[in-house]
Amino acid sequence: MHSTTASYRLPDLHSLCPWKAALNPHYKEVAIASTEWTYTYTSRMPELCDKMDLLARSFGELLAAYTFPHASAEKLRICCDFNNLLFVVDEFTDDQSGSAAESTIRMLMDAFQDDNSAGDRSPLVLMLKDFKGRLFPTMGDAALRRFFRHFEDYLRAIWKEAELREEDIVLGIDAYEAQRRPCSAVHLVFDMIACVTGVDLPDAVFDHPEYNELYYAAMDMVTWSNDVYSYNIEQSVGHYACNVLTVLMRQNGVTLQEAADLVGVHFKTLVDRFEAAKARLPSFGEEQNFVVSRYVAGLEDWVVGNLEWSFATQRYFGRNHGSVKETLVVDLYPLRTA
Repeated sequence: MHSTTASYRLPDLHSLCPWKAALNPHYKEVAIASTEWTYTYTSRMPELCDKMDLLARSFGELLAAYTFPHASAEKLRICCDFNNLLFVVDEFTDDQSGSAAESTIRMLMDAFQDDNSAGDRSPLVLMLKDFKGRLFPTMGDAALRRFFRHFEDYLRAIWKEAELREEDIVLGIDAYEAQRRPCSAVHLVFDMIACVTGVDLPDAVFDHPEYNELYYAAMDMVTWSNDVYSYNIEQSVGHYACNVLTVLMRQNGVTLQEAADLVGVHFKTLVDRFEAAKARLPSFGEEQNFVVSRYVAGLEDWVVGNLEWSFATQRYFGRNHGSVKETLVVDLYPLRTA
């Protein structure tokens, strides 16, 4: 559903978010090294030759610095590299057909599970293996098990999104959320809280209904905000089907502006849901209460840090990102035909 309107106004999600953003003080020193690390691999990927500028404007390092403001320099570097890896995978598969995406995903799954996989010569595989060799030793057993599961869910969701995009299928809101959560990789970046804090959240806590409630509220805050911010650039290249604004427009029969307004209403609901679930969390014992508090704070940092980063780079709003933050008005790009 390509909108015929010329612009839309973003909901003011910053005003609805009760948490304060902060920038990691190690950002500048770590960002340079992570950018160089990323380029050593992307420079050997011909599939990305037309997307190098977009990757450079994404500032995955800045996203890590906003979402993990208290990480050490060493841990921040791992988070920066992971964000860049995710951006590379996203751009690598973004224009692929379902069958091509399947081939890429199978190669990455093999590399993730087996250090001696057949795709060793692929720069993308080498990038993944380099990263996981540094991440895995930083995570406890429970967190690592979840990371394995979430990474495989993420890859399968990317494959599914490629099929939906190829067939121009717009899901209903419930099916869309079930697809968007793993496809967004937010499970994975939330798993990085274990790396940064050095504490391991037990499965018994992770699976507790109240923790689950706030966890998925935080996740949906990230995915819904990303969708409302990224809609312009996605619709300009015809990738509007896998975006909550399109889902809301089609399912509810509303305009683009009305869909954006609904995102703001839902974001407020998610904030309230998060805070209510946090207040209802039971005691898990003194030691585990500390672990839970670190994870909950990490979720809050991620939500507000993602909002801050979205307006601090050109990824979503181009050179006008500063003025868009001030006015919240997004002028739609024309649909590219070539």
